[in-house]
Amino acid sequence: MALPDPPRTVLQLCPLLPSLEAELAARHHTVRLHEQPDRTAFLAEHGPAVAAAVTSARVGVPDDVMDALPRLGAIVHFGVGYETTDVARARARGIDVSNTPDVLTDCVADLAVGALIDVMRRLSAADRYVRRGEWEQAGYPLAAKVSGKHVGILGLGRIGRAVATRLEGFGVRLSYHSRRPVDGVPYTYAPSAEALAEAADVLVVATSGGEGTRGLVSEKVLTALGPQGYLVNVARGSVVDEPALVAALTQRRIAGAALDVFADEPHVPEPLLGLDSVVLLPHIASATRETREAMGELAFRNLHAFMTEGSLVTPVP
Repeated sequence: MALPDPPRTVLQLCPLLPSLEAELAARHHTVRLHEQPDRTAFLAEHGPAVAAAVTSARVGVPDDVMDALPRLGAIVHFGVGYETTDVARARARGIDVSNTPDVLTDCVADLAVGALIDVMRRLSAADRYVRRGEWEQAGYPLAAKVSGKHVGILGLGRIGRAVATRLEGFGVRLSYHSRRPVDGVPYTYAPSAEALAEAADVLVVATSGGEGTRGLVSEKVLTALGPQGYLVNVARGSVVDEPALVAALTQRRIAGAALDVFADEPHVPEPLLGLDSVVLLPHIASATRETREAMGELAFRNLHAFMTEGSLVTPVP
């Protein structure tokens, strides 16, 4: 087939925010891969015309799709995460990659603090207690105080720092672990995730996902957190050894957990469903109208800048 020069097609890999889809359709020649009955045949015929791919943080661009797009120049992620795309593979081919940082920081940090309060004060469990009529039979069991506790933050990037700033208002002690110490912060640096958990009453997971952090919250880290310790995860399910976490919770080797992410979403380990010590959320940390619209706007700006100027607004580091 005759190829346009340069390629002008935008490939959308999955359903996205309606306002973002509308902008893509209105401003660029966009085709939706997820709506094609035969993806392989479609890519074989139309892949050479694709200049840019737009996808979600959850879906990314699989290797087989990337390989079918010989003239691909940019991958635009709707979301801060991009571990579902092999960025090194893309860069080796000269493909630029972007995400949507900053715009979701506040909402993710807000939810992390809310989830922390929920699991420690047992708010969701108390709500269920009232709805079941059990308050009429007996008073609700005591919970754990939040103010004054020692909170360890695993990953002191944008979101981790925003969580820390919010928690300062609760008079907590704060420490953190990242790949390296962060300049200009007043919090104590812990040399490992295990050391961080051992010192903390609560471990908040806010690090990036991907192979570099897979299983970082291991059985050893959970053991260090201990029977009075709580885990809050607003990062990626892959960061936590999920079977070890399930065992720690069901055996009461940690006090509780608030989880917005899981290893195999939307599937949640069945043993967690009946535990009042666990707050289970359907990956909603950035799920506010304001934040999702801001993410969509930034994703479109990245795509449009590449298609018109050959550059990205927020390339991944």
